[in-house]
Amino acid sequence: MNRFAGMSFIRVFLLLAALFVAGSSYAQSSAELKRRKDALNREIEMLRRSQNEVASSKKLSLKQINALNAQIRLREEKIGTINSEIRLLDNEISENTSTVRSLQSQLNKLKKEYAAMVLFAFRNQSAYSKLMFIFASTDFNQAYKRLKYLQQFGDYRQKQATYIEQTSRELGVKIVQLDHNKKSKSTLLHDQENEKSTLGKEKSNQAVQLSKLTKQEKQLRQELSKKQREAASMTRAIQTAVAREIAEARRREEAAARAAAERAKAENRETPAAKPASKGTSVLASTPEAAKLSSDFLSNRGRLPWPVANGTITERFGRHTVGAGVTVDNDGVSIRTNQGATIRAVFEGTVTQVGTINADQYIIIRHGEYFTVYFRLRSVSVSRGQKVTVKQPVGVVATDSEDGTTEMQFKVWKGSVPMDPESWLAN
Repeated sequence: MNRFAGMSFIRVFLLLAALFVAGSSYAQSSAELKRRKDALNREIEMLRRSQNEVASSKKLSLKQINALNAQIRLREEKIGTINSEIRLLDNEISENTSTVRSLQSQLNKLKKEYAAMVLFAFRNQSAYSKLMFIFASTDFNQAYKRLKYLQQFGDYRQKQATYIEQTSRELGVKIVQLDHNKKSKSTLLHDQENEKSTLGKEKSNQAVQLSKLTKQEKQLRQELSKKQREAASMTRAIQTAVAREIAEARRREEAAARAAAERAKAENRETPAAKPASKGTSVLASTPEAAKLSSDFLSNRGRLPWPVANGTITERFGRHTVGAGVTVDNDGVSIRTNQGATIRAVFEGTVTQVGTINADQYIIIRHGEYFTVYFRLRSVSVSRGQKVTVKQPVGVVATDSEDGTTEMQFKVWKGSVPMDPESWLAN
């Protein structure tokens, strides 16, 4: 009977442990999905407000079309997140249903075993029967074992009652959870339908606005031409800054090599073998300090803070098609934010250049072998050669006087090669 008690306890313990692990995993996944959905809601709402501010009084522009596209993209991502939540809930409902059945079966077995024990105890409840059971032993050892058996039988009855109580309580909890899961799924399905309906309206609005913009072909081409000239100027500024940093780093490297040779000569030591000169942009990480900064910057990929406290990406990195065959190249990302928003450094480094392109200011900050670029600023609060820290304010974003939009451009370059900034920023 004692061995059977141990087996029942193990079954109940393993079942409860499995429920705890599954519940913890679900809670983590569900919390992460909810966090992402809340972030998407904030970005969608910010875009909606900014679009409402400029829609009635300002002319239609590519930036507004990009904002509409971003809003649709975020809405689709939100629907995808809701679908993931529904799939997670479906799995949880399935697991909870299975658990309820298992607990119910376990409870029935425990009750049946307990009823049999109670019946056995009732039939053998008199002290005379117990004494006869002991005195009928063939020797002292058997009598001692029978006495221990009677004691253990009583203990097992108490444990079995505890198992029944624990299993009943857990069954009640799981039934409540199952009911909660089903209600949550119903709410999510309702949200999903609302989001799909809103997405349909946004796509219809997008088609209307694209049609309007396409009819304004002259204005569109002028805007694209201006955008391309600014992009070319920005690219030249970055390339100039990188080339200057490479040249200065190479001069320092050569000067250090000459100084080492002169010291060796003065001390009558053998001149150290000359190290091969660093090639390309690798010279930017040739010193221990620069190499560490480059390594630290790289190790934070996907975790860098955003250059603004609140914002959403309206134009992504790479080549995009807007409307009927209009192609736009972007070597960074455009981030829509609030008017007067503070621009922050995303990592520690040194300001390598501050300049102006068509009344909009920009900042280039070096992080060892890497550079971050902050463009379309109204004002700048740092100067060339100044060291900055993570999230240090470096300027204020500009608002376009023509279309009323407030956007900055953020870029990440490794030496002279542009990279996708979105992959470096924290989600």
